Amino acid sequence: MEPHIFAVTEVNQLVKGLLDNTPVLQGILVRGELSNYKIYPSGHHYFTLKDSEGALRCVMFRGQASRLRFRPENGMKAVASGRITVFPRDGTYQLYCDTLTPEGAGDLAVAFQQLKEKLWKEGLFDPAHKVPLPPYPEKIAIVTSGAGAAVHDMIRILRRRYPLAKVILLPVRVQGPEAPPEIAGAIRYADKWRIGDVIITGRGGGSMEDLWAFNDERVARAIYDCETPVISAVGHEPDVTIADFVADARASTPSNAAEIAVPDRAELLRWLRGASDRMVQSQTGRLEDARQHLADLASKRVMTDGLAYVQDKRMDLIHLQQRLGDVTGNLLGRHRQQFAALAASLNALSPLAVLGRGYAVARDEAGAILKSWRETRPGDRVTVTLGEGGFTAVVDRPYAKEKPRKKEERP
Repeated sequence: MEPHIFAVTEVNQLVKGLLDNTPVLQGILVRGELSNYKIYPSGHHYFTLKDSEGALRCVMFRGQASRLRFRPENGMKAVASGRITVFPRDGTYQLYCDTLTPEGAGDLAVAFQQLKEKLWKEGLFDPAHKVPLPPYPEKIAIVTSGAGAAVHDMIRILRRRYPLAKVILLPVRVQGPEAPPEIAGAIRYADKWRIGDVIITGRGGGSMEDLWAFNDERVARAIYDCETPVISAVGHEPDVTIADFVADARASTPSNAAEIAVPDRAELLRWLRGASDRMVQSQTGRLEDARQHLADLASKRVMTDGLAYVQDKRMDLIHLQQRLGDVTGNLLGRHRQQFAALAASLNALSPLAVLGRGYAVARDEAGAILKSWRETRPGDRVTVTLGEGGFTAVVDRPYAKEKPRKKEERP
């Protein structure tokens, strides 16, 4: 009997049947290190699980991959669950993954750390971007579930502490896959239309799975883009979410969010009473000072004797007149002395003064002063000016001034 010759496809189908009919391979858990992780445009994930001695090819189709809470990375230790079978076209067996969980930590914890690190690097946690809360808000928008106990606690505390503020509830789901887009949409709506002066978003306590909507990137970015101040109030005091890091203020509980969102009416009343008392004391002091000042003015001489002020000013005027007369007289005397001295100096330099002492000035017919006998000729007509008047003369004989004779030397 001749042996049966199998076609390649038959062999692959045979192996596939054997693997598919092996129960242990249909819900197997495999631990290994992620390697060659690739995400294709189709949404399918392809990777390899390996350890120190072997490797196993894996595939996770788009439907299963969309449920991943974290971002798989090469080198990450993980546990994959699924079934092992053969892809007949290639003849290679691989693990068809249904779930993928980081080893040593839950997928939610890993996803939380990954998103936290990503947003921190982008600056969404930077305190410089946080907006201060208004001290006296007129409207408060609350983004949370309308059926939870948290919203009733917040409304009760807000009405007790600050009844002047108007509370506006924007009900959303706070758990499940529909919660993140609803929360993000409500925050953007409240900010765009200025529904409130401050926005409170959160929910009551629960497991990490219950609070996961507030660890969603869409909610974090909606809070970061919000111009209205946002208070994150998620869970109990130990619970921390991504929304807490991005929000402008974090409250340990929803009730605490209501407390920090508005001032306390009782404290405001105490402050107003104190301010009123201080105002009364201040005005009383000012009135007392004004009364004392008025009494001081009433006792002054100008108020008791109406003409006293005029008499005082008259005496001041007389005193000023005397001082002005003294100053003017002294100044005039100094000017007279200066004038006399200048007149004497001028008179000393005047040619008339010289003529007054017996000298005369002779001028030719042209009016030029004669300085030498050589400038005249016999018969020239000259004018002689004296200290008082003058006369006209005719030159008879010009002559030179006789030089003084030298004294004879004694023998």
